Amino acid sequence: MAVMIVLLALGAILVGLLAFQAKKKADRRLADSREEAQRWYERLGGQTLNLVADGDNPAAKQALVDASERYTAAGAQLERAQSRRQYELAADTAIEGLQYVKAARLAMGLDAGPHIPRTSGQLRAGSVTERMEADVDGHRYVASPTPTDDARHYYPGGMVKGRPVPGGWYSEPWWKTALVAGAWGIGSMMVFDALISPGFGTGAVDGAYADGYADGASDYGSGGDYAGGGDFGGGDFGGGDFGGGF
Repeated sequence: MAVMIVLLALGAILVGLLAFQAKKKADRRLADSREEAQRWYERLGGQTLNLVADGDNPAAKQALVDASERYTAAGAQLERAQSRRQYELAADTAIEGLQYVKAARLAMGLDAGPHIPRTSGQLRAGSVTERMEADVDGHRYVASPTPTDDARHYYPGGMVKGRPVPGGWYSEPWWKTALVAGAWGIGSMMVFDALISPGFGTGAVDGAYADGYADGASDYGSGGDYAGGGDFGGGDFGGGDFGGGF
């Protein structure tokens, strides 16, 4: 009986020790995530305050306005964050703001500055590599790899409600409707289909989605996986990430 009591006591001590170590590790990882998010947030604040665009450079001015909006949003996320994932989202918002700052610097003819990482969504969505134009309901929309007189709105790229919007300069921020409303409207979907979708096949957009499109087209033309009902017909391209997200 005494041996059993000792074993139970030792077991309780061991369980308590393991729980304490697990909590200590979780607290340390949470603190690391908080510090990482805070670092990006402070870096964005410093660069936003120290950069001013000339009045005759509307593209750079708009990019800095968007960077300031991300700074405010990241600050609000940091105040509310209570988990590692929430701190990671705050860091992503700050990093996106820094990408707007980088775009503003390039539009002003300055160097790009220190390296800024791209989020997984930005890598998937890719970037505009060639100028694209489309008419939708009598209105002309433009996407460009560099700022122009008719493309003054920068977007660093990302997955917007399941659709890949590549990074680049646009005539107007037509994707914001989906970001604010939480779903794509008919008008925004029409712009996406007319302006962005063709770019995946023509090479005007790079990135993971564009690579998947090219691979699928190659399989179709060669009679490979598509002919056999493989990846193109029912896999990732046709019914998985690319098709299913739409």
